[in-house]
Amino acid sequence: MRLTLKIWRQADSSSTGAMHTYELDDVSPDMSFLEMLDVLNERLNDQGEEPIAFDSDCREGICGMCGLMINGQAHGPEVTTTCQLHMRSFSDGDTITVEPWRADPFPVLKDLVVDRSAFDRIIQAGGFISVNTGSAPDAEAILVPKPDADRAFSMAMCIGCGACVAACPNGSASLFLGAKVTHLGMLPQGQPERDERVTDMIAQHDHEGFGGCTNIGECTAACPKEIPLDAINQLNRDLRHSFMHGH
Repeated sequence: MRLTLKIWRQADSSSTGAMHTYELDDVSPDMSFLEMLDVLNERLNDQGEEPIAFDSDCREGICGMCGLMINGQAHGPEVTTTCQLHMRSFSDGDTITVEPWRADPFPVLKDLVVDRSAFDRIIQAGGFISVNTGSAPDAEAILVPKPDADRAFSMAMCIGCGACVAACPNGSASLFLGAKVTHLGMLPQGQPERDERVTDMIAQHDHEGFGGCTNIGECTAACPKEIPLDAINQLNRDLRHSFMHGH
């Protein structure tokens, strides 16, 4: 495959970026998108040019590091992570535009790399449970109804990649926030701090500059782990509950 790549280049967070165009021949349909960028970077290295900076780690669709806007879509044309997107999703002769996540709380650090530490600070605000350390309890010591366990597990699938924010016209992180709040809220261990958790995490979400949710649904459409939109419903219910209890 022969491809034309239009890629955002930005030296650092204080520099003005711009799109640069590259031509790449002999792209295998079996390459992942990141492998294709690796090939381009090898060529740039050989030519004495600065390689394109992009985030990756596991390359197995688990860590959430590899998010890119590809032709205006978070993670590209398939509902998957960028590292699991393969070049067979494109055609010979295509022009592909590659940009970093576009959201104020995710400032560009270099090229396609953004700072997603805002998500870390939201988790630090309340996305945890406080328990006494010691020996592990028996697995059956705390009974959890299967529907609750299944829902908690489905929400725990969120990998914090930020596709929901990048896809949302409002730049909202409500799907991420809803997944984290619901994951812990469905379990007995999450109950003591449930009201405080939702108010603290929402306050941090707003402080970071994420937008509000208007139920457009682009977030769940782009989510590689298919977190359902009703995670946001649970978030709103928990928030109302916390207000009723004076939090």
